[in-house]
Amino acid sequence: MFVNKGINLINICKVKNMSICEYTIMCEVEESGLSRCEIVEKMRKNLSIMKESAQYGLTHETKSMSGLIGGDAIKLSKYGKTGNSLTGEFMIKAMARALSCSEVNATMGKIVAAPTAGSCGIIPAVIITAGEKLNKTEDELINALFTASGVGILIAKNATLSGAEGGCQAECGSAAAMGAAAVVEMMGGTPSMALNAAAIVIKNILGLVCDPVAGLVEVPCAKRNIAGAVSALTTADLTMSGVTSRIPFDDTVIAMYKVGMQLPCELRETAMGGLATTPTGLKMAEDILLKQGISK
Repeated sequence: MFVNKGINLINICKVKNMSICEYTIMCEVEESGLSRCEIVEKMRKNLSIMKESAQYGLTHETKSMSGLIGGDAIKLSKYGKTGNSLTGEFMIKAMARALSCSEVNATMGKIVAAPTAGSCGIIPAVIITAGEKLNKTEDELINALFTASGVGILIAKNATLSGAEGGCQAECGSAAAMGAAAVVEMMGGTPSMALNAAAIVIKNILGLVCDPVAGLVEVPCAKRNIAGAVSALTTADLTMSGVTSRIPFDDTVIAMYKVGMQLPCELRETAMGGLATTPTGLKMAEDILLKQGISK
């Protein structure tokens, strides 16, 4: 059974001289009864879907049924190729891929809800883009997904991955933490460094509310996927430089859960607070209802 604390995971990986990726696979073999090969192939299918959803919006002008989002991923992709950006083509590509997944999700396309549908763009954008930069193989990207999964298990065991329960900090925050840890291991970092990265990401997004306009996972969710991807990638570099989190991973996860429980229900995916109840947000919701022929 997978351990329930980050410190325990670090200790086990140190004693067994293994990565979070290898530990996650080992636990999955034990719990599922499947062979290592079968488990890896299942993850390969996830990666394939992630690649498709991360790519589609870069070449197609999508539009959600509500009309709230769509077409932004291709704009970013084209902009990144001009050479005029401040952050460079690498970061623009990651941002565009995060948006692409969100747009595919909003148009009822196929995505991998990792860890949730609302945060589906972060892990694909981070792992695929970092993998390209680092010249990693497909098998190495699959390993990174197992690392991300291991960190996600720890968060799920000790807090929540649900925006309805813990706010967007639990969705986009967890996804970004998972992605950061995965990239750190991909770059040769230790399990301790990977969880340091995850801790820093969570600290930086602590308290983020979940306030979807019209109750749809589109605005502001899609752009929060961009922010999560950027946070994961920049934090991976921060960690690889030797910077550590003064507050350990386990403590940050506990804090995230407590903060989530303290958030009023209006700020936990009910569309009853935050951006959803701004004049513009309410007008958007009303327009969607009118389009559907539903009166208030």
